[in-house]
Amino acid sequence: MGAETENNADRLGSPVYWYGTALFGAYKRKGRLTAMEKTVQMYEGKAKKVFATDDDRYCIVSYKDDATAFNGLKKGTILGKGAINNRVTNHLMRLLEKNGIPTHFVEELSDRETVVKKVKIVPLEVIVRNIAAGSLAKRLGLEEGVKMKRPVLEYCYKNDELGDPMVNEYHILAMDYATEDELKLIAEYSLKINQILSDYLKEVNIELIDFKLEFGKTEDGQIVLADEISPDTCRFWDSVSGEKLDKDRFRRDLGGVEDAYREIMKRLLGE
Repeated sequence: MGAETENNADRLGSPVYWYGTALFGAYKRKGRLTAMEKTVQMYEGKAKKVFATDDDRYCIVSYKDDATAFNGLKKGTILGKGAINNRVTNHLMRLLEKNGIPTHFVEELSDRETVVKKVKIVPLEVIVRNIAAGSLAKRLGLEEGVKMKRPVLEYCYKNDELGDPMVNEYHILAMDYATEDELKLIAEYSLKINQILSDYLKEVNIELIDFKLEFGKTEDGQIVLADEISPDTCRFWDSVSGEKLDKDRFRRDLGGVEDAYREIMKRLLGE
């Protein structure tokens, strides 16, 4: 969803749930790759299928080509999207891990599938904005493309039925969506992620306009980055031409959607 408040998966039950962004595959044990068996499909969301495995610590995520916008009101298919989002996400998660950001990423199994740590999702979408676009531009009456003096952090409560309403720190603490320490760490991670990704993407002539993040807690209570980082969840503009290279091409019927996703893959992975 660029930085709009769409969810990439339909929820089951409480918005605080065990999230298995994982894939059928393998994980390292005693230096060897050992087969991991799928048990049950935990849910099928708008962009992924998530499977439990025979190891309670891990899940398996399988990315789909299905596309939605405006909280599911617009639906379609972007050919190759699942494979691109999987591989781009894993590439960027590895980059963030190297720069001190803990993530749920474990291992890429195939073009569409990845093993991830099983985490309990914090019921917040964190939106980081560098340049006015989308709903922010509309809400504040700004022209798209206006560069802000500093990054803006926004939070939305993850609840499909309510349309993922925007909340602030007071709401979050009053409703116990996160503790004060957890929220502080999430904000620190989000701003650091923004800096790391912005600097990296500039090297391949991509401007990071805004993006959505989700965080989860591991069984031992560690806050880690979860979900995905892809053209579905980020606004990527060519830094020279301003061309949109993300899901806005689908949302706004701009055409060239598959080409835009492939261009991101080419610039980041050389493929």
